[in-house]
Amino acid sequence: MLTVVAFFVALGLLVAVHEYGHYRVAVACGVKVLRFSVGFGKPIFSWRSPKSGTEFVIGLLPLGGYVRMLDEREAPVEPHERHLAFNTQPLRSRAAIVAAGPVANLLLAVVLYATVNWSGVEEPKAVLSSPVAGSVAQAAGLKGGELVRRAALDDDELTPVRSFEELRWLLTQAALDGMRVHLEVESKPGSSVRDVTLDLSALQVRDADAQLFRRIGIVAPWTSPVLGDVMPGGAAERSGLQRGDLVHRVGQTDVVDGLQLRELIRKSVLDDKDVAQTWLVERSGQMISVEVIPDVVREESGAVGRINAYVGGAPEMVEVQYGAFEGLAKGFERTWDVSALTLRMMGRMLIGEASLKNLSGPLTIADYAGRSAEMGLIQYLTYLALISVSLGVLNLLPLPVLDGGHLMYYLWEGVTGKGVSDTWMEYLQRGGVAVLALMMSVALFNDISRYLAKLLAVFA
Repeated sequence: MLTVVAFFVALGLLVAVHEYGHYRVAVACGVKVLRFSVGFGKPIFSWRSPKSGTEFVIGLLPLGGYVRMLDEREAPVEPHERHLAFNTQPLRSRAAIVAAGPVANLLLAVVLYATVNWSGVEEPKAVLSSPVAGSVAQAAGLKGGELVRRAALDDDELTPVRSFEELRWLLTQAALDGMRVHLEVESKPGSSVRDVTLDLSALQVRDADAQLFRRIGIVAPWTSPVLGDVMPGGAAERSGLQRGDLVHRVGQTDVVDGLQLRELIRKSVLDDKDVAQTWLVERSGQMISVEVIPDVVREESGAVGRINAYVGGAPEMVEVQYGAFEGLAKGFERTWDVSALTLRMMGRMLIGEASLKNLSGPLTIADYAGRSAEMGLIQYLTYLALISVSLGVLNLLPLPVLDGGHLMYYLWEGVTGKGVSDTWMEYLQRGGVAVLALMMSVALFNDISRYLAKLLAVFA
């Protein structure tokens, strides 16, 4: 239920802001607005302004919205109101009205990101877990437990890294753009810092997913290799492991952190059969040896080991909060970065350099809406900002059925001095609808594929 509510609240807010952008600029340009609607279908609420005559409507289906303006192309206009019609406005006014919707979504994202920055959020500290074997991070000499002080892309100036999430965002940008990441790390508190370079140009990234970070080698923040809740009847309980056990060694391998311990457990399978492990654990200040035989579980990647216990403690947290001006500046910066990254990914998908699996549809959006709402207000606001950026960027694409398509028409009119002919307009509209329908179909297919994969994982 929370997922449904969070999804429709998000959709309603983003659509309302988008349409309000069109409405507000239309009124400022002297255009008469006949109807402002959030949602389609039968109205469940309507109100008419006695001053402007605009009808404000909330439709039954909250899957979009529209602003209907006085326009000679849609219906006859009285001569005394012709100056109020949209089609009679100068080119700059029409372009401003059309662009105002996507711009409103981008500005909303800035405000939401700034609100998160001002409020402050608890995030994991930028302490690195042990790198994945064979990854870029391991090749660069990282061992695990290093604190990242500063970072930069390529030849940019090093800037402070406040949290692991900030580092993760930097790595995502670098991997998708094939750039190098320079890290200034501190191996132990108070020790001298050293420079580490991660060259991500050879990764040839197609999907921005969990496997990307495994290839980079930086998957999660550092956690203590301690056991949490032990499930009844599982391999951990059968082996005599207990909650609070601190694992120092598995076989002949010294354990650095929780991530490494999870990897050692997963790899405790040989020819689809379990392999006994001797663990050296610390319990109540004493060192004891425990023989552990993990259960064998089959996943898409093959057979892996499981012990049915929570592995790894909570990461060290730090509060990330910005002042008034810095928080707003960071809001603009994040909105710009996400917009640019979205456009680059769309461009790469168009030429085949990125997988179409990166497209997400309504099911995935609704799923993330529910998850973020469960995590708290700050996470939900961050989710809203991300979707608002996506909506703004999508509507600026030069597809005839979108705002960007109309701006494309106006660009042609500005260059040639005449508008697009009705015949070409019809052809372009059909083509735009076909492209948009194809994109929506792919996104929905990806949603269903992800959902089925989750079901198979549950029942495997």
